Amino acid sequence: MDTYSPDLAFIVLAAGLGKRMKSNKAKVLHEVLGKPMVHHVLETATHFADRNVYVIVGYQSEVVQSSIDKNFDVHYVYQEKQLGTGHAVSCALPYLKSQIQQIVILCGDTPLISQSTIALLIHTHRNLNNDLTVLAVNMDNPTGYGRILIKENQRIAGIVEEADATDAQRKIKIVNTGIYCVDRTFLSDAIGSLTNNNAQQELYLTDIVEIGFQKNKAITAVISEDSTEMMGVNSQEDLRIADRQMRLRLSKNLDFRNSP
Repeated sequence: MDTYSPDLAFIVLAAGLGKRMKSNKAKVLHEVLGKPMVHHVLETATHFADRNVYVIVGYQSEVVQSSIDKNFDVHYVYQEKQLGTGHAVSCALPYLKSQIQQIVILCGDTPLISQSTIALLIHTHRNLNNDLTVLAVNMDNPTGYGRILIKENQRIAGIVEEADATDAQRKIKIVNTGIYCVDRTFLSDAIGSLTNNNAQQELYLTDIVEIGFQKNKAITAVISEDSTEMMGVNSQEDLRIADRQMRLRLSKNLDFRNSP
């Protein structure tokens, strides 16, 4: 599946400041290859969902919306206080159109995510009739990422954030990208069960995995080996890496088109 579907929506998380960027500019407005990185994400989202794209805004919301409105026709949801990714998604759920059955959740700071990867995520979710499908990546150095806990038969039991992980869990190299495809009914139920009993005292969206596991829901992962595509931009150095990778990708595409 790689085209628009009327029962599919995207929620794009774009509310944060991003303190590690060491800038007063909203995180998602930092540019990769000459345009705000959230624009790269929205190009992918609108390819599949057209106007069924809901952008969570918060910090500098008016500036972020003004930037997006120049190129995209999307819906906005305001997150007044940044209380975690789970809280951000809960803000959007009441605004989804009634026909929406599946939701893809993307981060506004992952500009390198490709349409082909999202197509695989959606296809896998629907083909396996999953309640939740997690996009994961195998990383040599997983520092800073949530680790995916896999049980027997490749079932996912949960995702543990690094701040809450044990020493043994920190050795796990399959990590969460923060990108999901989830059934609306399950998401609505699971969001209501989230708590902020963690090191950051936030509502983690990742906790819906453990909630689903405990309820014996169908949860699997699409595991990529391309950690660069999945990277979240959290610093100026990350921004330079993303820009370099985007230029490399563009160069390869041009080489392919110009080949005999």
